[in-house]
Amino acid sequence: MPELPEVETVRRGLQPVLEGATIMRVEARRPDLRFPFPEKFSQRLTGKTITALGRRAKYLTMELDGGPVLICHLGMSGSFRIETEDDSHLPGIFHHDRSKSSSHDHVVFHVASPAGARSRVIFNDPRRFGFMLFAEGAAEDHPMLAGLGVEPTGNRLDGTLIASLMKGRRSPLKAALLDQRLIAGLGNIYVSEALWRSSLSPLREAGTIAKPGKKAKAQSERLAEAIRSVISDAIAAGGSSLRDYMQTDGSLGYFQHSFAVYDREGEPCPKPGCGGHVERIVQSGRSTFYCRTCQR
Repeated sequence: MPELPEVETVRRGLQPVLEGATIMRVEARRPDLRFPFPEKFSQRLTGKTITALGRRAKYLTMELDGGPVLICHLGMSGSFRIETEDDSHLPGIFHHDRSKSSSHDHVVFHVASPAGARSRVIFNDPRRFGFMLFAEGAAEDHPMLAGLGVEPTGNRLDGTLIASLMKGRRSPLKAALLDQRLIAGLGNIYVSEALWRSSLSPLREAGTIAKPGKKAKAQSERLAEAIRSVISDAIAAGGSSLRDYMQTDGSLGYFQHSFAVYDREGEPCPKPGCGGHVERIVQSGRSTFYCRTCQR
């Protein structure tokens, strides 16, 4: 499943082509993805100018002059591909390759820039777990987005806020961090990485970092900093690949080469002086990677 950094780099890759562009035509090549397309989907988009391309958690938002707002989710296998007269590329960073088969091209946006340059922006989704919906008002008021927690990308996510979110929770810390009602956009990969950076076990009770005292305060502050830094590093890795990328090959991001623990079962822990090894356990049906020696 694409996580926040992947979705953010998709947004950044689409932004130069879509923001300010006019949608000339939309091809919806099937009636649905995960959900049916909204009524008069293509007709309501045709002729609209895209005023802003945003992101909330793992959702892309496309604001149109006069409304509505288009909300897009990549699902497990979705990606956008940009085709111009001179180039074809797939913006984003993905741990697993993305399909380039035209048989899975389900939605095609034909757009024109203010200068008149024409492009096709194609949504490809083999498993069809992605979706596109309309928000008639503000995107954040749509039921899909209304209950989401704080974004993990700004200074608002600090130790004090982390402690308030975790206070009294007896669930494992990793499970609490994956709760989108608390912190929006964190997924399996980056939670594992953030917990390793903060030297906290994914198995400990979430509420233990919210107890009174200096020790818990330091733990919550370390975790907040680790979350912000791992997300920032992953976005930066995707950004560098977007600048360098010319042709579609489906492997755009470099952060996967910097994983400390994720998908590294049996390897030595990379923390200096640790001496432990990365283990894999299963929590709530998902793989968790951590070092029991340095993560307590």
